[in-house]
Parts: sequence; structure tokens; C-alpha cells
Amino acid sequence: MDIQPRIKTLTSKKLVGFKLTMSLAENKTSQLWKSFMTRRNEIASPLNSNLFSMQIYTTPLGLGNLTQEFEKWATIEVSNFEKVPKGMETFNLKSGLYAVFNYKGLSTDHRIFIYIFSTWLPNSEYELDNRPHFEILGEKYKNNDINSEEEIWIPIKPK
Repeated sequence: MDIQPRIKTLTSKKLVGFKLTMSLAENKTSQLWKSFMTRRNEIASPLNSNLFSMQIYTTPLGLGNLTQEFEKWATIEVSNFEKVPKGMETFNLKSGLYAVFNYKGLSTDHRIFIYIFSTWLPNSEYELDNRPHFEILGEKYKNNDINSEEEIWIPIKPK
């Protein structure tokens, strides 16, 4: 695998959705997204149809640590926080530098992340920054489909 990312500066975004604390060993992603998708039409003023699957780590991501807990969010970008549906939360995703990988394949195939963190990142001029990681699930995203496409955004800073 040799996928080269685009290096982009993200502009800040307003996100609305649900979050759950989980680990890879106790993965609650499908539960989170089912809850979100049944109520996403309640969200006022979405900017587009792109979904954000975001992970927030309180301690730096530990490769191979299946019990490390993190917050997982299922969100959509909105223009404002004026009418947030009951039970949903808001998140201000701050601007910053990201490595953006175009990924095609099953979301359950974690080889792309192994490549990013064990091959690309150590050999790049960047290091991991302590900010949210996320995937943008756009029009070409198809859950559980080998032809699904998404963007993987990894927070970085110069070494």
C-alpha cells in the first residue's frame, strides 16, 4: 500500500450529532450511527449531506491498544447551533493541518490505518497532533460495500 495524502488546512466547522465513549475492543460504532441516522433529518441548517465520523482521544492514539477509550461522534456540519435537536450535542471542530487520505474499500478493513500510522507518518515530515481524527462520508460512501469511498483526515503538525 502506498497512498499519498493531500496536506490541507481545515477551516473550522460546526457539527451536530451524537457521541459515545468506546474502545476498539468494545466498539459501539454501529449503535451510534443507527441512533444518529434515525434522527438526522431533525437537524436544522445542514450545510450539505456529508457525514462526519469523528474520534477524539484524551491520550495519544496507541496503536494496537484495543482497550484505549475514546469519544466517537456521528455528526453533520451545520451553519449554526440555533436549533439543536433534543438529546444531540454540538462540537466546534477547530481549524488545523490534516493529512487527507482518499480511501476506497470496507470501513471494517483497518489496513489503511496501519499503513498511515506505521508507514506513512513515521516517514513523513509530520507527526500526529492532538486534535480530532475524522472521516468524511460523502456521496460515494456505501456502508459495508467494497466500492465505498471516504476521506480519512489525520491531524498533523510539522516535526
